[in-house]
Amino acid sequence: MAQASNQELTERFIQFYRNYYRDRIGQLAQNYPNEQRSLYIDYDDLYTFDPDLADDYRSHPEQMQEYAEEALRLYDLPADVSLGQAHVRLDGLPESIAIRGIRVHDDHVGKMVSVQGIVRKATDVRPKVTQAAFECQRCGTMTHIPQSDSSFQEPHECQGCERQGPFRVNFDQSEFIDSQKLRVQESPEGLRGGETPQSIDINVEDDITGKVTAGDHVTMTGVLHIEQMKNGQEKSPIFDLYMDGVSVTIEDEEFEDMDITEEDKEEIIELSSHPDIYDEMVASVAPAIYGYEKEKLAMILQLFSGVTKHLPDGSRIRGDLHMLLIGDPGTGKSQMLSYIQNIAPRSVYTSGKGSSSAGLTAAAVRDDFGDGQQWTLEAGALVLADKGIAAVDELDKMRPEDRSAMHEALEQQKISVSKAGINATLKSRCSLLGAANPKYGRFDQYEPIGEQINLEPALISRFDLIFTVTDQPDPEHDGKLADHILQTNYAGELNTQRTNLTTSNFTQQEVDDVTEEVAPEIEADLLRKYIAYSKRNCFPTMTDVAMATIREFYVDLRAKGADEDAPVPVTARKLEALVRLAEASARIRLSDTVDEEDADRAVELARSTLQDIGVDPETGQFDADVVETGQSKTQRDRKMNLRKLISDIEGEYDGGAPVEVILEEAEEKLGIGEQKAEKEIEGLKRKGELYEPTQGHLRTT
Repeated sequence: MAQASNQELTERFIQFYRNYYRDRIGQLAQNYPNEQRSLYIDYDDLYTFDPDLADDYRSHPEQMQEYAEEALRLYDLPADVSLGQAHVRLDGLPESIAIRGIRVHDDHVGKMVSVQGIVRKATDVRPKVTQAAFECQRCGTMTHIPQSDSSFQEPHECQGCERQGPFRVNFDQSEFIDSQKLRVQESPEGLRGGETPQSIDINVEDDITGKVTAGDHVTMTGVLHIEQMKNGQEKSPIFDLYMDGVSVTIEDEEFEDMDITEEDKEEIIELSSHPDIYDEMVASVAPAIYGYEKEKLAMILQLFSGVTKHLPDGSRIRGDLHMLLIGDPGTGKSQMLSYIQNIAPRSVYTSGKGSSSAGLTAAAVRDDFGDGQQWTLEAGALVLADKGIAAVDELDKMRPEDRSAMHEALEQQKISVSKAGINATLKSRCSLLGAANPKYGRFDQYEPIGEQINLEPALISRFDLIFTVTDQPDPEHDGKLADHILQTNYAGELNTQRTNLTTSNFTQQEVDDVTEEVAPEIEADLLRKYIAYSKRNCFPTMTDVAMATIREFYVDLRAKGADEDAPVPVTARKLEALVRLAEASARIRLSDTVDEEDADRAVELARSTLQDIGVDPETGQFDADVVETGQSKTQRDRKMNLRKLISDIEGEYDGGAPVEVILEEAEEKLGIGEQKAEKEIEGLKRKGELYEPTQGHLRTT
């Protein structure tokens, strides 16, 4: 510590307040103690005033805070104002340290540090006693004992009668303070290569309690401490790290720890002016996987996302795009998901087989974090991916009740939790990129694709784009695919051999030449910064011509469903999806306007996915019900007509409608073939709309 007496240090702080914080202290004096109880000072201001004082504050935070708060009490204020219990909170430290980078030998313990991360758990705010007043039950003498965090201290003997109690805590005479415990975990975007996220527990007190909830991205400034762990009743040689929080800042800005330099900015702006920027972007997504240009373009649009709108009435329209890949095994779906997770500035990857509804949304847990007595909320994958991308592989392997937990997160972009007496709403403003296999493992070319998607219609309808990835033998395509895979592996072989063998015959130039063919057009690190820069600075608005293009496509499609018996080709949900896609397309060019080319790109993508999945295979017409309800209007009408036919026939026979008569009349009156009619009857029986009173006869319920 700089050589200075206590009085000199207090005087320095008073001088600092006079120079920099005169107005803020005046405001604190007006609002103290109900509305405001702390003076926040910025580290840069303190460093500018006195670098030694700022360094001492970081090195000896607890002592320096006492002088800073004493200076606040001695500061010239109106006679009737006292800031006796006001806090001084330092924030804005020049750099934050990674949670996994905290080390004893780096001399972090006992120092003021700053960490960034996401709140994984938060206890309820509870009162904590700081000074307990013990009343002797024999003579009534009051003994005041300061309390520490480690254990509750009771007096050994009464100061009045000198007996050893009994004592009773007098709550009116004791002093309490609000307290809360947080667990802050490393942000997912800071982790690469399958690292397990690490966390640190932080104790916060008084006016900074209750500010954050599970899922919030925060910067925490506080004093780092260590405490001895216990192995049952025995003390362990292992110590644990924790922080006493001084200030908390909620980072609502996306990708708060991404550093974009001026050179990066110039490179991004130069890239955005390339006429073939979209092709470059597509070539930068999973270059090791051959083809899938449309799917890769859609993933790029998802990374940039549309604009989230906040309307004057307080309502919100999501800008995040949700996308689903359904395809045969071995088509590279999981690889594309992993690649997107790596280049997304903020992302969480999970696989459906190992995910429960609580793991995806939020869990209420009671463990040693909350002293085992109270329930705490633990954020799940969709909450951790807030303002980023949640990549969920193997959606079809999840239990239906676990999948249903995602519905609210996808449309409302929040997760409501009502568990263990906790009612809370957590934010999940993320895009979902899902992958699944068809119902039978592979697509059956003789069955409609819509019937082979083994996901609930309520979930499917929430996806803006659904791509079907089929694996059909095609000599020309297979030849190009084989060349690409062999070339990719050869590039990997050369690079690995040159890296590991000093005797390798290949030159670096040869390695570079081969690798260049399978390397991404835009480096992953630059692409990540490009996306972050665009989402921070680019909020495009629709031009009249773009609006007209989207409107024309939507209205023309809807017009096909105007006839009484025609299916509804597309719903208003698709219209919002088109707007989001067009906005994302404009963001790729860093454009302030959504132009006609953006609208055309959105329409083309939507049309191609609708042709894959939103078409009634029997009529060839667009039918929204194929996705929205899981069956086409043709199928629904056929079931209704068949049920009505059975109802009419059963009245003519005592034992119910004979099956052979039903099949005969179904073909004659409804034009439904015998095989199809039998299949529909089986479906109606499974749903409980038909039953068989005697063998070979049917009745309606």
